[in-house]
Amino acid sequence: MFTGLIEHLGTVSVIHRDDGGCALTISQSAPILVDCHIGDSIAVNGACLTVVEFDVERDGGYFKIWLANETLSRTDLGDRKVGDQVNLERAMGAHVRFGGHFVQAHVDITATILKRALDGDSLRLWFQLPEPTAERPSLLPYIIPKGYVTIDGASLTVTSVDDAQRMFGVMLIQHTQQKITLAKKANGERVNIEVDMVGKYVEKSVLAALEGGGGEAMRTFVQRIVEETLVNKGILPSALASNDSGNAQ
Repeated sequence: MFTGLIEHLGTVSVIHRDDGGCALTISQSAPILVDCHIGDSIAVNGACLTVVEFDVERDGGYFKIWLANETLSRTDLGDRKVGDQVNLERAMGAHVRFGGHFVQAHVDITATILKRALDGDSLRLWFQLPEPTAERPSLLPYIIPKGYVTIDGASLTVTSVDDAQRMFGVMLIQHTQQKITLAKKANGERVNIEVDMVGKYVEKSVLAALEGGGGEAMRTFVQRIVEETLVNKGILPSALASNDSGNAQ
């Protein structure tokens, strides 16, 4: 489990690819290796990866990770080049303050940086999600204004959502711009996206209730909420809304 609060920026120093995947060596990482062990989890640009080798002193402190083909297909880590910086966070300790949000570091998909604009000392960024597929459905239901989203491992607040354009935006204050890699990425580059897992659990619970023994009660409840919203917006005449027994008024 992670918080989405980036601890350190490491530097990709070695890349080795073969048919089975890719090995990355990340240097200049000593501050997060002081309590490291082989097999520990470190989130690299938001992807939870296992340390297979490390040295606290060599190359400013380095560690090596292995990227399976599944990880390469889900994340932007296959795009990284030697010299690129990456966001790093160790797994959350039980003794630390929980300042971000619940992050699994299981990347759902990548999005593309669409545009950016300065807003005083802050930087606004907009991202576009890819067209949904049967294997990878749309994440937009889980992205809401003022909700959380994890971008390259950083816990950020959503400032805007445009479902029609598959777009959403965030804002980086000056401090955040200096502490993560996102502000340095160019328009058109990919970023790793993990949506708030709480939304996923809520959706699954509701669907299970609809399909299970309590389905009829849940359907009635949802129907009443939808109808009340439509009536309040003037879309549905109140005379057409259902009453408590499900009969037309």
